Amino acid sequence: MIRFEQATKYARTKGIKKPIIENASLTLNRGKSVGLLGRNGAGKSTLLRLIAGALKLDSGRIIRRGKISWPLGFSGSFQGSMTGEQNVRFVARIYGVNTEELIAYVEDFAELGPFFKAPVGTYSSGMKARLAFGLSMGVNFDYYLVDEITAVGDSNFKKKCQAVFQTKLRDSDLIMVSHSTGTIRDYCDCGVVLEKGKLTYYEDVEDAIRAHDKNMREN
Repeated sequence: MIRFEQATKYARTKGIKKPIIENASLTLNRGKSVGLLGRNGAGKSTLLRLIAGALKLDSGRIIRRGKISWPLGFSGSFQGSMTGEQNVRFVARIYGVNTEELIAYVEDFAELGPFFKAPVGTYSSGMKARLAFGLSMGVNFDYYLVDEITAVGDSNFKKKCQAVFQTKLRDSDLIMVSHSTGTIRDYCDCGVVLEKGKLTYYEDVEDAIRAHDKNMREN
């Protein structure tokens, strides 16, 4: 369960304060995968980071019951001077999983060869994405947070990513941001629309898509 209780977060740019969410109260129960919809710049990615605990609210609180992933494929938190293996070892300790098992899984999954033992600062963006996705799949979560990307790399690697991801979702739920309503339909049961700082929950994802489309037409 993830519960928002009068949660408020503002974005501040050039002296202007814009609400991302404002006094939002909402409960997302286990057993449902959620599509998060909203216009460009509404703050969907920021909302995912709030759910993950990577950002703090200005007021209110978010109650989390269960293990929640970082946004899937996110590689911004890797320490560049550490090797891929060392970064994986660090994450394993934080999440309390078996270190050697996670290292073996990620090394095999990411297919980085000798670069797995090289500093992440020497990686290309594609290599970082492989490491990040493999690490995300190597830790079991109750909720996976997805911001657009569900697969990386060449076509064969993408197929492997999709297959593993689908397996994970048999026992876990998903909170997904995507500009593709087709992708939202494929993965999600219900939806939340973010519009002008307000979160509105829809039990049927089709109702969420219709509400979002209406907002876009009204501009």
